[in-house]
Amino acid sequence: MNKVFKLTTIMALSILLFNSCGTDDIEPTLAQDKPVEGSITSVGNLFSILKGAHSQLTSGGYYGQAMIITNEVRSDNCFSNGYSGRYSTQAEYAYNENTGYIWDNAYQVIANANIIINQPLDGLSGDLDHGEHIQGQALGLRALGHFDLLRSFGQQHTTGGNLGVPIITEFKDESNLFPARNTVDEVKAAIYADLEAAYSMMDTSYDSKLYFSKYAAKALESRVAIYFGDWIRARDAAKEVIDSNIYTIASAGSFVSNWTIDQAPNSIFELENSASDNAGIGGLAYIYRWPTFPATGYGDVQVVDDVYAFFEAGDVRRDILGYQLEATGATPSLRNMGKYPDTVTYTDNIPLIRIEEVVLNYAEALFEINNADPEALTQLNSITSNRGATPHVSVTKQIILDERRKELMFEGFRFDDLVRTGQSIDVLGSNQNLIQTLTYPNNLFAYPVPKAEIDANSNMVQNTGY
Repeated sequence: MNKVFKLTTIMALSILLFNSCGTDDIEPTLAQDKPVEGSITSVGNLFSILKGAHSQLTSGGYYGQAMIITNEVRSDNCFSNGYSGRYSTQAEYAYNENTGYIWDNAYQVIANANIIINQPLDGLSGDLDHGEHIQGQALGLRALGHFDLLRSFGQQHTTGGNLGVPIITEFKDESNLFPARNTVDEVKAAIYADLEAAYSMMDTSYDSKLYFSKYAAKALESRVAIYFGDWIRARDAAKEVIDSNIYTIASAGSFVSNWTIDQAPNSIFELENSASDNAGIGGLAYIYRWPTFPATGYGDVQVVDDVYAFFEAGDVRRDILGYQLEATGATPSLRNMGKYPDTVTYTDNIPLIRIEEVVLNYAEALFEINNADPEALTQLNSITSNRGATPHVSVTKQIILDERRKELMFEGFRFDDLVRTGQSIDVLGSNQNLIQTLTYPNNLFAYPVPKAEIDANSNMVQNTGY
C-alpha cells in the first residue's frame, strides 16, 4: 500500500492547495500527497526533513508573520491602519472562509513531523541516538502545530460546541484521506502526549536553540496548560525548565538589545531567519513599522495609543515603543520599534519561547493553585526586578495578566490571554475607532475552517457562524 504525505522538505515536492468547489476526487489540504517508501536511508535524511519543518514555521503565513500578527491586531495592543490593506480583515473580525494560511502551514509542519515520527530507526545509517532525538523534536513540532490549529480554529471560546481540529499522527492511505474534527479535549490530550514523549526522547547534548529542544517541550507544555487552566501541569512543566538553570532572564540593560541578538541567553527556542526568509513584505519588521522616511512599505500594524501609558517610567519594556512619521506634517504613530527590528536585511531570528514566558506561566500556576503562595510573588518580581519596574507587594490575576501583556507584547500572546480568561474584546477600525465590543464567548473567536478543506472533505464540519 502506498503511503502519502504533504511534503515541503528535501524532496522539494509542491503542496497541492485547492480552492475550487468540492468534488469527490479533490484532495483536502490535510491529504499527504506523495509516496515516501525508500526515500529515507539515514539519520541525516531525518535531520533534513526536520530542517524543512522548521523552515515551514518561518513562512509569512505562519510564525514569519501571520500567526503573531493576527493575535496582536485582534487584541488591545494593536490595530490595522489599512495602509496597504493588510490584516484589516483580522483586526476587524471580518474574516471569511477563503483564508487558510495558518491551517495549511501548520498541517504541512505536522505532515513533515509525521514522516520522521513514523520512520523506523532500525536500518538507517548514522547516529541512531541522534535519530531518536530528532523523532522527539518532531513530536514537539507536531504538538506545536496541533496547538496552533486548536487555538485558531477550535470552538473552546465560542458558543458552537466542543469541536477542535483533526488530529493527524500518521501517513494516510488512499482510503482514509478525509478525517473528521476531533474534540477539543481529544486534541489537548494528543498535544500533551506528544510533548511528554518528546521530552523523554530528547537528549540535551543534541540541543540547539534553533531547533525544538528537550526543555522547549516542557516550556510549550506549560504554555498549553496555562491556556487550558491545567494549573498543576503548568506548574510542574514550568518548574522543570526553570530548574534546568540553562536559561537566564534578560537584564534591564539587555532587554532591548537582546532582540538584535541571535540565540540570546533568555531564548529557549527561536526560528532562524535568513535574508531569503520573508524578506520585506512577508516579514514581521515590514508590517510593524515603515523602513524609511517618508513612509515606504506596509507598516499596517500600529500600536494603540494608550499602550504607551500602560508602562511606568523607567520600565525598559517601554523602550520597545517608538513613534514614526509617515510624512512631514503627519501625526506620529505609535509603533513596535524594538522587537524584530531589522528593516534592512530582515534577518532577525524569531524567538518563539523565552524563559520570561515560562516564569510568568509558573507564577500564574502557583497563584491559581494557592492564592497565598509567596513564591508566586517571588517569581513575578524576578521579571520586574530585571525591567526597572516597581516590584509588586501582592499578586492578583489582573497583575499577572498585566505583566504578561508588558513582557510579551507584540509576540502574539495577547489575544489568547484575553479569551482564555473570558474577557470581552474591543474591535478597532483603521482609524483606531471602536467598531464593536465582542462579548465572551463569541463565534468570532475561532477562525472559519478554510473553504478549500470544507469543499474537499465531506467529513469536515464548519465552525458555527460561517
